[in-house]
Amino acid sequence: MNAPSPQLHPKIDNHPAPVALLQALSERFGAQYSAAQVVREQHGRDESAFSVPPPAAVVFAERTQDVADAVRLAAQFKVPVIAFGVGSSLEGHLLAVQGGISVDVSRMNAVLAINAEDLTVTVQAGVTRKQLNEAVKSTGLFFPVDPGADATLGGMAATRASGTNAVRYGTMRENVLALEVVTASGEVIRTGTRAKKSSAGYDLTRLMVGSEGTLGVITEVTVKLFPLPEAVMAATCSFDSLADAVNTTIQIIQMGVPIARCELLDANTIRMVNKHSNLSLHEGAMLLMEFHGSPASVREQVETVQAIAADFGGQTFEWASTPEARTKLWTARHNAYFAGIQSRPGCKAITTDTCVPISKLADALLDSVTEAQASGIPYFLVGHVGDGNFHMGYLIDPDSAQERATAEQLNSQLVQRALKLGGTCTGEHGVGLHKMDFLVQEAGAGAIAMMRAIKQALDPDNVMNPGKIFNLDSSVDRLKTSIRH
Repeated sequence: MNAPSPQLHPKIDNHPAPVALLQALSERFGAQYSAAQVVREQHGRDESAFSVPPPAAVVFAERTQDVADAVRLAAQFKVPVIAFGVGSSLEGHLLAVQGGISVDVSRMNAVLAINAEDLTVTVQAGVTRKQLNEAVKSTGLFFPVDPGADATLGGMAATRASGTNAVRYGTMRENVLALEVVTASGEVIRTGTRAKKSSAGYDLTRLMVGSEGTLGVITEVTVKLFPLPEAVMAATCSFDSLADAVNTTIQIIQMGVPIARCELLDANTIRMVNKHSNLSLHEGAMLLMEFHGSPASVREQVETVQAIAADFGGQTFEWASTPEARTKLWTARHNAYFAGIQSRPGCKAITTDTCVPISKLADALLDSVTEAQASGIPYFLVGHVGDGNFHMGYLIDPDSAQERATAEQLNSQLVQRALKLGGTCTGEHGVGLHKMDFLVQEAGAGAIAMMRAIKQALDPDNVMNPGKIFNLDSSVDRLKTSIRH
């Protein structure tokens, strides 16, 4: 039996914060504290389609001690704490579903140490990926993880972000070496070191990466850097069918071509991108690719990929070899979400993503597109298909309960298909609110119980971003499992 769609409206248990706590926060933080409605609303929404009352107050942290003090005060009253970076999450991660206060780390934006000789850098959690790359570009190095949005490094670590470069350089899981974290009690701890590897004790860094703020607030991040490639070449290639584009991708990866980026857009999405970004890309299924390396290695990669694409009917490659041309091309790709939103004025996007083994990509992606087209709901498709990850955005009328229900059913069918093919319910968005039901099915009761035990051990009063990833009430999970089976 198919799993039920996730709740269209999350359960809200938004208790008002005690006046004594708000007064204590105001006294401690002064101008760094705000309970103004507009500020609270800004910190009470992300890019998801959920609508939830905002947090009771916002603290603008400027250093780690600010975060520790805010958490310690909230913990005294057992009031939730939700970390906030730039608000670009897609699955409701930062929504105050159980009330509480928002701790904004965007002012913690110092690059603390660039260790170019070790290929590492340490930054405060509010540093964004673009700011980081600007800071290190004179060293001949760069940070490759690129989720599209100019997200903060703290938020990227918390959600285990990845993006267009992951097929070659990996995700935040592979690129975070060490963290500074404020725990649920307000204690400041450090995990990991700048060493390339370690076998010392539990891997607390990996535990915190992807925990979505439910185990602590990340305040500093140490990540790997990589040499800027000597040669970079970007290209587009169009296909008559989506299947041909997907099968080209599968062949590229299975042959071991070290391609840096391999993105897929279908004809429907290309039309949206052309209109939004004033481009004239061929309106068919399209692969956007980028090759990094020495001039000789890039030529070898290009020749191999051209031959593979030709076998599947790939049309003429169009090259973007200058930095300006590449930037324009990838900016248009990153703006696909906004192109979709603007294609239907007043709409909301129900977004979802999944990831499957590369050999199963065609099975997962093509059937999902067919279902979306049959539904009649406008949609967009983008995929980091080089690593088996793709995203669907269903563009609904927010006032139509029928359209919302249809979009959620499409999401459910997409995820169910991925799980049956050995994939995951989310490749990079994270669980947040939207994927909680599916995580139970993917991970199983035993693994969820272990996650719950870790959460209760590290956050016994459930103050760190509660109501995300899984529900602490095991009876809820048992009920969901029984419904499915």
